[in-house]
Amino acid sequence: MQRALVLLIIPLFLWSCSNQKETTHSVPPMKSSALSFDPHSAAQSNAIVKHLNWTAKVDTELEMIFATANYTIQTKPDAEEIVLDTKNLNIGEVRVDGKKVKFTLGENVPYLGRALHIPIESSSKEIEIEYVTEANAEALLWVKTEGQAPFMFSQSQAILARTWLPCQDSPSIRFTYSADVTVPEGLIALMSAENPQQKSESGKYHFEMKQPIPAYLFALAVGDLSFKSLDERTGVYATSEVLDFAHAEFQDMPNMVNVAEELYGAYAWERYDVLVLPGAFPFGGMENPRLTFATPTILAGDKSLVSLIAHELAHSWSGNLVTNATWNDFWLNEGFTVYFEQRIMESLYGKSKAEMLATLARQDLNATLAELPAEDTHLKLALENRNPDDGMNDIAYNKGYFFLRTIEEKVGREKFDAFLKNYFQSHAFGVMTTEGFIDILTSELLNTEEAEVIGLEKWIYSPGLPSNTATVESGELNKVDALRLMWEGEEIQNNDLPWNNWSYQERYRFLSNVNFNLSLSKIQSLDADFHISKIGNSEVLFAWFMLSIQAKNEAVFADLAQFLEKVGRRKFVAPLFEALVISGYKSVAVNIYLHTRPFYHSVTQNTVDELLEWGIEERK
Repeated sequence: MQRALVLLIIPLFLWSCSNQKETTHSVPPMKSSALSFDPHSAAQSNAIVKHLNWTAKVDTELEMIFATANYTIQTKPDAEEIVLDTKNLNIGEVRVDGKKVKFTLGENVPYLGRALHIPIESSSKEIEIEYVTEANAEALLWVKTEGQAPFMFSQSQAILARTWLPCQDSPSIRFTYSADVTVPEGLIALMSAENPQQKSESGKYHFEMKQPIPAYLFALAVGDLSFKSLDERTGVYATSEVLDFAHAEFQDMPNMVNVAEELYGAYAWERYDVLVLPGAFPFGGMENPRLTFATPTILAGDKSLVSLIAHELAHSWSGNLVTNATWNDFWLNEGFTVYFEQRIMESLYGKSKAEMLATLARQDLNATLAELPAEDTHLKLALENRNPDDGMNDIAYNKGYFFLRTIEEKVGREKFDAFLKNYFQSHAFGVMTTEGFIDILTSELLNTEEAEVIGLEKWIYSPGLPSNTATVESGELNKVDALRLMWEGEEIQNNDLPWNNWSYQERYRFLSNVNFNLSLSKIQSLDADFHISKIGNSEVLFAWFMLSIQAKNEAVFADLAQFLEKVGRRKFVAPLFEALVISGYKSVAVNIYLHTRPFYHSVTQNTVDELLEWGIEERK
């Protein structure tokens, strides 16, 4: 729909400029927030939001949300304004304690958007903001497939909540919320809150989130979805054609919750459900409280990829319960979560399986260390004036994991578990800086000698991996490596490879390490014998496509294009497009992207746009 027509439909008050004053200065320097300075938010500590009442109408035709955000606020005696983050929002009336006020919008700042300045007094209790999202709001993806009901989902991490909610978009500021959401007939709305399990005939849904969360965990999905229970506190939401398959795949979810509680204390969010989203979802999963958003690429048919569910569940403690204060401290969310995930997997599936996962994590980390500039391989990041998405890579996840595993091996698992359990309980519903965690670590767990041996400063503030990094070794993957070398050297043939008996980790290990300079016929013979291009496991398929691109195996390009048309997960999409460019197939990449780009979420689009130098002419 053309923008001119949209403007006629949006209520006129949202387009009145009578109460807007355009500023000519940049966003003012942010004072220390309630807990920590955040370079990615304009919020100030003398006035913060505490509770949100959100009323919204979701219009799947216009691809917009018409909403009112009513915040209860907490102020200090010197408060003269409250500052919220916005990006490409159409702000209408703003009221403070029921009275209309004039607001100002700061100039647009790259990545951050425009700060919304609302005048208040120190005695002010409530602000109310009427607004409409843009049709291209970056957090939201509106999926429309011929013959199917529309589907919309949000993805707010790291700083995209501000594109669909005026908010203090910093992980250091937490709020509770209630919401009343109206959606088209026949659809259900779900949020990171207490959720319905059946559709409402009226299309109206009410939500409560009684535990305080940061804005990046404010989440919404709307679609033709059904629910199926796994036990009294876990279940699955999905479209009808996916529901039974997903329900069977996630049978171990209740056991995962039980194991997680045994490790690090009671689950604090009442229910743990999973929503399977369309293939366009840009991540493997998103740990929205009470309702993990998950990619369908984990539905392999044999439960082989459920470690992702263990990961998102672990976030219910590391990330959701104790949150990184800023995105410079992102490793505190993800490093802890990978460590926790590995412990869940070991408890449920055995040490051997966990060590295979850890070995592959080290393989991925080594590749990331080789690609990134040294300064981006510190655990404590420096992302000021940068998109925090730049820090969402294997450094936070896997270097963070190996740091914690190194500590565990130094002090002993029993002692480390007791420390972590107390850490989550003592700091529940709070935030943590890197420096704050190190203080806790050295005061509650490590003595001076242990801290020096581990080398905390080197781990946190230096590039690469320290020499004392915990070692991982998988006997199963060592055997795969040996067979691969024999196969590459013609000592054995395809029929000597136990492909059909290998786990996905073993298959992935083999394919991701094959020398792509081998003869094309030898590499193509793998597909002829094992039908890899048609395999249901997305991780193995990804490794096969990467090998094929590097080996110039153009026979798989039709299957590759189909994969990229169905899967928007950035972990797969970006490396595949990059491999095409590096291998001399940029024209192939561009032709595929012309068709697939509208399908992808902005998170994936932004990454691939940069890879392909996607300009205005190519976007027409």
